[in-house]
Order: sequence, then C-alpha cells, then structure tokens
Amino acid sequence: MRLASSLYYDEARPGPSPAALGIVVAVHILVVWLLLHFKVIALPAPLAVLSVSLLPPAPEIRPQPDILPPKPLPVARKPVPAPVPVPTPTVLAAPADSPSPSPIAVPPAPTPVPAPAPVAATPVAAPTPPRFDADYLDNPKPAYPAIARRMGEQGRVVLRVRVDAQGLPIDVQLHASSGSERLDASALQTVRRWKFVPARLGNEPVAASVLVPIAFTLKD
Repeated sequence: MRLASSLYYDEARPGPSPAALGIVVAVHILVVWLLLHFKVIALPAPLAVLSVSLLPPAPEIRPQPDILPPKPLPVARKPVPAPVPVPTPTVLAAPADSPSPSPIAVPPAPTPVPAPAPVAATPVAAPTPPRFDADYLDNPKPAYPAIARRMGEQGRVVLRVRVDAQGLPIDVQLHASSGSERLDASALQTVRRWKFVPARLGNEPVAASVLVPIAFTLKD
C-alpha cells in the first residue's frame, strides 16, 4: 500500500512552469555569450568552400585510316605494226607490133597586137610678150633723183610688170634692185604710168608679164 501510494504521488506531481524554463534557457544563453565574448571558448573555423567547374568533354579523337599511295597506272604498250610485204615488181614487155604514139598538136601562140603609138601633144603657142619700146607709146624716162646724183648713186633696176589686154600695167614689182632705194623708187613711180603694147596669142590680145630694165648712169 505504501509503494502504491508513492507511485501515485509522483505521477500526480506537477512539472516545471514555462517561466522557469525560459529563465533556465536565458541563463544558458547568457553563459554561452559570456564565454564567447571573453574568448573562453572558440567557434570552430569555417569550412573551406571548394569550387568545382565542369569542363566540356574533350572531342573524341578517332583514329584516321592509313593513307595508301595511289597505285601506278599501267603503261600501255604501243602495238608493233606487222611488217608490210613488199610486192615484187612486175615487168611488162611492150608488144613488138604496137603502133607509135601519134604526136599531139600544139596550137600556135597568139600574135601580139602592137600597142598604138602615143599621140603627140599639140604644142600650145606661147603669147608674144608685151612691148614697152614702141616709139608711139611716148613713155617718159624715170627722173634721176638730185640727191642720188650728188651722192654719185647709179645702177640698174629690173621691174616685173603685169600688163592687161588693153596694154595698161596692173602690177609693177621690183625684180632686181640697183642698190639705191631712191633709184628703185623713181623707176617704180615712172613705169606705173607707162603704156604697153599688149601681148598677143595669135590675133587675140591677152594679159602677160614682161621684165623692164632701167639703167641709171652718171656721165661726165
């Protein structure tokens, strides 16, 4: 009876209250904090982090087949031509009574035709030159410049005169100088006023040119 009463009593005894458990837990936390703060105990060192990177798989290396050198091509042999038999020449005898070949007629060569003789060109008659020395023309003589006479200038002037069909000078040019400009100018001025006998081609008066010489001389 006594044992049973003790068991019943233990079961009926109430447990600790929540406030008491909280105080106990707080005391333990405070003790642990104090130990850590004063380095009475040390936390375990952090574990090293191992970083692992995955590499792409290496390409598969396949063994290459052995490359064999190309086989040499067979050399084609040229066929050897068979020998050609040489025929034996046949000798043909001419018959004894064969007639001789007739001669071949050759046509005569054509007779060359002589070329016609060249026709001689008819010479064209040259016109008679104009005249300036006819007495009836009454052409004056060029004046001898006084300054040229005092300086002793003299010489021979040749003029080329173009005369028309009426006998008038249409162009007078100096063909050869006397060596003095004064003598040349006097001859040009005088001959431009002359009259001429026109040139003639048959009975037809035509224009033509003539050379007119004029001499300037000093006489003692």
